[in-house]
This record gives sequence, structure tokens and C-alpha cells, in this order.
Amino acid sequence: MPKIEVLGKGTFEVAEGTKLVLALEDNGVDILHRCGGNARCTTCRVEVLSGDLGPMGEAEAKLREAKGITDEKIRLSCQIRVVSDASVKPLMTVSESGMDAGPRPAE
Repeated sequence: MPKIEVLGKGTFEVAEGTKLVLALEDNGVDILHRCGGNARCTTCRVEVLSGDLGPMGEAEAKLREAKGITDEKIRLSCQIRVVSDASVKPLMTVSESGMDAGPRPAE
């Protein structure tokens, strides 16, 4: 199983194919996902510190462009299916923002 390291939170194993946003949330990371994982809000952004989180899909690419996100290390965790080891840093969390996480994204 792939391992995901989260800066400041530790490392955990994730079943291959799991959405990164769900893997983070299910392992105690208070990641935001205000739109419910539908690639509409960008609150589930993570910085990829190392590893390969796979190719960017069309929905993620379009939203990143619309929001002016140009850094290739910044990805939307709701649009990533974990397939290999990686290290990430969540950029927006419930505890830091004071916002409600949002509806749980679908599997």
C-alpha cells in the first residue's frame, strides 16, 4: 500500500485508488473540502513535497487555471487518487481557518 506523509501529522498507509482528501481526513488531518470534493472551491489544496500523485485531470486543471494557481506543486486533494508514496502539506485546514470542513466527498 502507498504511504502518505503529511507534514506535521505523520505517515500513514492508504489503499491504492483512495481519494487523497478522504485519506487525509480519515487519518486525522482536518483538511477543508467546502464543495464536497467536486473541484469547485480549491479549499482542499495540498503542496506536494515529494512523490508522484499522478497526472492532473481536466476538472482540476480547469479550476486551477480559473483560480490562477500556476505552481505545479499545488494540487487539489479531492481530484487525486493515491497510487504511490508521497509527502504533502495541507494548505487549508479547519483548525487554521475556523471554517466548517464542508460535506464529506464521495468515495
